[in-house]
Amino acid sequence: MISYEEALAITEKYKPEKGTEYIALIDSLGRILTRDIISDIDMPPFNKAAVDGYACRSKDLYKELIINEIVPAGRAPSGRVEEGTCVKIMTGAAVPEGADWVFMVEDAVEKDGRVKFAGKPGRDNIAKRGEDIRSGDTVLRAGKVIAPQDIAVMATVGAVEVAVKECPMVAVISTGDELVEPDNKPAASQIRNSNAYQLIAQIMRAGGEAVYYGIAPDDEEKTFNMLIKAIDECDIVLLTGGVSMGDYDKVPSVMERAGVRIIFDRIAVQPGKPTTFGLHDNALIFGLPGNPVSSFIQFEMLVRPMIMRAMGAEPKDEARRLKLSVDYSRKRTRRMAWVPVILNSDEEVVPLEYHGSAHINALPAAYGIMKVPIGVSEIRKGDIVDVRQI
Repeated sequence: MISYEEALAITEKYKPEKGTEYIALIDSLGRILTRDIISDIDMPPFNKAAVDGYACRSKDLYKELIINEIVPAGRAPSGRVEEGTCVKIMTGAAVPEGADWVFMVEDAVEKDGRVKFAGKPGRDNIAKRGEDIRSGDTVLRAGKVIAPQDIAVMATVGAVEVAVKECPMVAVISTGDELVEPDNKPAASQIRNSNAYQLIAQIMRAGGEAVYYGIAPDDEEKTFNMLIKAIDECDIVLLTGGVSMGDYDKVPSVMERAGVRIIFDRIAVQPGKPTTFGLHDNALIFGLPGNPVSSFIQFEMLVRPMIMRAMGAEPKDEARRLKLSVDYSRKRTRRMAWVPVILNSDEEVVPLEYHGSAHINALPAAYGIMKVPIGVSEIRKGDIVDVRQI
């Protein structure tokens, strides 16, 4: 059995090697840029009115001015602003030649085609050409996870096709005769298959493409055939259940028969002790525990970073160091523990009622999971703990 830190260090050495593909801008959310985004224009592309008001020469600001025209956004002004004149202008419209000041409607007195500034000196209220972006500027760099605001920037500079890392294909296989799909009501000794759908959602959130192969029965030959197919078609294969020490836990032997070299098969962590990791020439293989909290947490700790690395992102340590709001204790200390927690109004950590690794409905209310190191049986109120958001 190895420590969680050792398991993480091992899995960090591996990732599926993915290429670059070009996809439509609108489909790029959450993907990883592989090429810098370069602007093809200045932004703003012209001197632009930042307010509704009157564009004039600054030296004429305190004169009564003749209004020559009204310039809405999207229409070019018809001429220059000369001495003693101005144009009424709307926010976002191009400031006409000759004008170097826009005073706000709120500071103006307009009557009979003339206007006079009645405010106090302040800003010129003009957004200058290129003050945000210059043509040729790098606006987004390769390696960035694309967020909604990045899509706005790319649309601004005309990046309608985006170079991104290909998504890793991640197989999901659930194992066990006791499982039925969620649209079936379980008979005696059966349970609904929650793990597969949880993992599919986690894969999607991480940026991978999930491929569900269904439920493998407690039959070594059928499980072997499903595993071989998944290895041939996907970059990462996740099997859930069947990795413990019971008579029907066939997954490790099936993995070895399929040509998988098992690197580790026990981690000193709770939940998730029987987590297994192995290598195949065509894929990276994880055997995750059958209990849903175990599979959820081990995916987040080991698999999600691997998917992100495959897509060109470098996962960061997202642990927060926060105060514990109550005393916490446990009896067994041989393994590191992850405990579901919430945060109170003071941003202090409160452990949730938690019955163990099958207690999946403890997670929807959780803010995150608190780390309890090996050998630690008690943590006192006010002590600092590491918490990862989930």
